[in-house]
Amino acid sequence: MSLSAALACLIALVFALLGVAKILALGPMPELAAHAGFTTASYRVIGSLELAGAIGVAVGPALPLFGELAGLGLLMLLAGAVTTHVRRGDGLPRLVPSVGCAALVAWYLVLLAGAGS
Repeated sequence: MSLSAALACLIALVFALLGVAKILALGPMPELAAHAGFTTASYRVIGSLELAGAIGVAVGPALPLFGELAGLGLLMLLAGAVTTHVRRGDGLPRLVPSVGCAALVAWYLVLLAGAGS
């Protein structure tokens, strides 16, 4: 298995789990939504976008264009997450997961771009 395929699997798993948790408002998701200034309904939309991104990245090894577009979409969501945490004055414990996921997605996109050249 190539490194980009392994990263695709990891990213797809992480965002599928996060997306489903937000869509179903599981566990702490309603409180996290409120802390970020979102309604549960709008958090569900974010979860749906995360799930769509997970599916796109999962098919990325077979359909690279879908993987690239999904990765870019996830990066936009993560940029919004980082911005929200910074504006809320959240400390590193709340900021690191978004930054870490963004780094993984960016690495995946760099690997895809390298494979395409």
